This record gives sequence, C-alpha cells and structure tokens, in this order.
Amino acid sequence: MARLQSFKRNSVLPGFGLSLGFTIVYISMLVIIPISMIFMNSMAAPWSKVWQTITEPRVIASYQLSIGASFLAAAINVIFGVLIAWVLVRYHFPGRKIIDGLVDLPFALPTAIAGIALTTLYTKNGWIGQFLGFKVAFTPLGITLALTFIGLPFVVRTVQPVLQNLEKEIEEASASLGANRLQTFIKVIFPELFPAALTGFALAFARALGEYGSVVFIAGNMPMKTEITPLLIMTKLEQYDYAGATAIAAVMLIFSFILLFVINVLQWWTNRKFI
Repeated sequence: MARLQSFKRNSVLPGFGLSLGFTIVYISMLVIIPISMIFMNSMAAPWSKVWQTITEPRVIASYQLSIGASFLAAAINVIFGVLIAWVLVRYHFPGRKIIDGLVDLPFALPTAIAGIALTTLYTKNGWIGQFLGFKVAFTPLGITLALTFIGLPFVVRTVQPVLQNLEKEIEEASASLGANRLQTFIKVIFPELFPAALTGFALAFARALGEYGSVVFIAGNMPMKTEITPLLIMTKLEQYDYAGATAIAAVMLIFSFILLFVINVLQWWTNRKFI
C-alpha cells in the first residue's frame, strides 16, 4: 500500500487511478470479455458433445496441420528473418530502403490478395510452379509458404532494433581477444539476439495459427489433408453450429495461452542466464 501511495505521489502521469480505470475497461471490452464469451458459448452445449466435436478425426487433423505448419513457418522466419535484419542493419547498398519497405508489405496487403497471388504463382501452371519438380499449391507445403509470407515482418521488426543497438565495438573487442567469427557470434551476438528472435518466433507463430485469408486459397481445403482449423471454424459457423465453432476456437485459444506462457518463461530464464 505504501509503495502504491508513493507511486501516486511520484508518478509523472497525472490521474493514475482514472488512467488505470480506462485501461482496465478498454482491455476488458477488447480482449477479456470477447475471450470469455468464447468459453461461455462453447459450454452452452453438453460436455459430451463438446468433447466429441473437438476430438473428431477431421478436427484433430486440422489441429496437426495448423500447428505444424505454423511452427515450421515461424522457424523458417526466425532463420531468414534474422538474416534479413542483419543485412538491413549492417550493410548499405542501393535499394536498401526499398527492401526495408517490402518487409512490411504482408502487414499492408490484404491476406486474401496474398493468398490469391501465391496460388497463382505456385500452381502447377503458375509462373514459378511450372519450373518446380514438385507440387506446392493445394498441399501442406503451400500452406507453410503462405504462413511464412505473413509472419516474416514479425521476426525482422523484432530483431532489427536489437541489431541497431548492438555496438560494433563489442565485436571488435571480442576479435581483439582472439575470438573467431563463430565464437563472436555464439558468445557475443547470439545472447543479445536470442530473446528478440524468440519473441519474433512467438508473434509469427501466433499470427500464423489463426491465419485464414492467405491460406484458404492455396490450401485446397481437402478434409484430413489440407484443411486448416480456422476453415473448420468457419464451416461450423455456416452450419449454425455456434457451440461447435467456439469449442474448436477455445482449444486453439488454450494452446495459444500455453504457448505464450512457455515463451514468457523462456524469456525470463534467458534474461537471468545471460544477465
């Protein structure tokens, strides 16, 4: 209590109580209440029906596809996102600003347009697909490609500020002490980048997990093969099965909560280990 009173006296932000009240109301209206309604609507049906809905083979197959493709896409984005951020920060070359702006294109581009464009490019007769010896569109590989496209900016924009604040003198000091490039990266650069890369991975994974517009066109939507969980939720809604749709959504929501909790624990452990 004394600490709270001291904070009220010393805070540079006037009206702490009023500001906190507006913050709680705003978050409640946009986040807490809608999420609560998902669980309330899913519990409207008998538990046996809810369990039957979320454990159907078709639904489980969609879980596996959505989670697996999202994880793979986020992992790919971590590798190439860090590489792109490194190039944009450490090197100056003609067209650098253009490439830097293109990184944000998935943010601005409507997801449906992105899905149509990727499908057109990677179909069997597409501009790129015709030169490939394997099928991309209408396969899990196409889904992973679309999820990689929409998740790339999260990793780049999370890692980029860390690289900009990383002083080159530290790397030079490491080299002067006899460390080679690999040792400098592992001992000096990697500990600084790891928390940011982990955050970028979590953001890209969470974004991909609920993606619908860019995936629905390139997926092919074949049950048990290329049918994602968000599409199943839309199918349930079109059939007026609101309890079933919210039950499936609740499962994905719980998984997202677990993911965020694990990521936060890893970040806390990483900060303690490297600090």
